[in-house]
Amino acid sequence: MEAFLISLGVVFVAELGDKSQLMAMTFATRFRPWPVLAGITIATTVVHLFSVAVGGLIGDALPTTAISIAAGVAFLAFAGWTLRGDTLTDAESAKARNTTRSALIAVSVAFFLAELGDKTMLATITLATQHGWLGTWIGSTVGMVAADALAIAVGRMLGRRLPDKVIRYGAAAAFAIFGVLLLLEPLR
Repeated sequence: MEAFLISLGVVFVAELGDKSQLMAMTFATRFRPWPVLAGITIATTVVHLFSVAVGGLIGDALPTTAISIAAGVAFLAFAGWTLRGDTLTDAESAKARNTTRSALIAVSVAFFLAELGDKTMLATITLATQHGWLGTWIGSTVGMVAADALAIAVGRMLGRRLPDKVIRYGAAAAFAIFGVLLLLEPLR
């Protein structure tokens, strides 16, 4: 229980203001909240399971430079794709907003890439070296999903009040910023 509570608290606080929380907010302006939350939960569960396994086996010897660069390039591609936009008919647009599968896949992949080598992943690895793996895994996953659920609520409120063009440019800018930050991370 101690590992669960410590991990929940540490990861929840670490996630506040993190890029993935901002991503959750961005996705929530474009998709319904449940597929976004489900995608975050899937990606977080997998990444944090990997993190506790790494923490339990090799501690903090994870090479994060290549992962950071790959994720940065992917986020720049997401930015370009978002800016380019897609032209959909009204029927296709309504279907896209109501389709949970495409949102679930997009959010899961984006969050999986974003979390590889992220501070919450590294925090989970570190916590797993000091506490039990199961409590750390569940606590860190719940902490991250809870923090991102707050961001989804804020994103939904913004999405109702902003025009699509502003949302598209804002999302593209957010992805570009995340991509550049990920590419700059290995330089620190």
